[in-house]
Amino acid sequence: MFFGLLMSLDLTNSILQPVHPRAEARVAAADVTIELRGLSKRFGTAVAVDRLDLQVTTGSVFGLLGPNGAGKTTTVKMLTTLLPPTSGTAHVAGFDIERQPVDVRRSIGYVPQFISADGALTGYENLLVFAKLYGIPRAQCRPRAEEMLRYVGLADQGNMRVQKYSGGMIRRLEVALALLHQPPVLFLDEPTVGLDPRARQSVWAQILRLREELGMTVLMTTHHMEEADALCDQIAIMHRGRIVVAGSPDALKQGIAPDASLDDVFLHYTGDVMETEEPGDYKDAARARSKAQRLG
Repeated sequence: MFFGLLMSLDLTNSILQPVHPRAEARVAAADVTIELRGLSKRFGTAVAVDRLDLQVTTGSVFGLLGPNGAGKTTTVKMLTTLLPPTSGTAHVAGFDIERQPVDVRRSIGYVPQFISADGALTGYENLLVFAKLYGIPRAQCRPRAEEMLRYVGLADQGNMRVQKYSGGMIRRLEVALALLHQPPVLFLDEPTVGLDPRARQSVWAQILRLREELGMTVLMTTHHMEEADALCDQIAIMHRGRIVVAGSPDALKQGIAPDASLDDVFLHYTGDVMETEEPGDYKDAARARSKAQRLG
């Protein structure tokens, strides 16, 4: 699984490098860090994503919600250059996802649904491997790895094999892996799937720190309405490949009823009920994320 992720990102050609100076300049100069215009993806006759128009403000946490099969993960894969769009355009950190994929990849961190950390390695060893793949100078690899372990609260578990981590610890490590090269944009695909409530709260705290301390732009998909309400400045609800409504959680709730919840908003626009799972260890988290990816 670990090496499958590396190949999917084409890291063998050192595409993911420390943030390109032009990426930093473009993000700093723009109010919108992610922009989609008519973005679509078809698999044969099946339409997975249908003409999405979307803007994500710089420094915000944006939530992409939807039932299983709505097209959320396909959208994220296009924005991270893992899938080519069938039509339409998208820019991430000022770069076109089709014409400038190398610059896009240098400008983003990506935490996928499936487990991207190698369970046979320690947390510290995982970070060193990713640091080399990101092209971080050798003299900076160890200090950067130690810094990231401290940042996500895993300094005391850095020399523990990841297969012994809890689900929440794995997710925090994966966030650290995605942040090693200091990207301005982070994509999180179902960041708390398979986690128990306590572990979920821990991951939430890390996401809020990214926005408040680093000013990072975060786009996340989620099945948890409570999660979207707690973390997201703006959300968009997808249904059958299309965005059916978008706005701030508070505005969307007020549009339904004075005492409406985000669950009410979701049910109003899609008529579906989200599935949630809450196993907590490495094997259960892997199974839950694998299932989420198949259905997403």
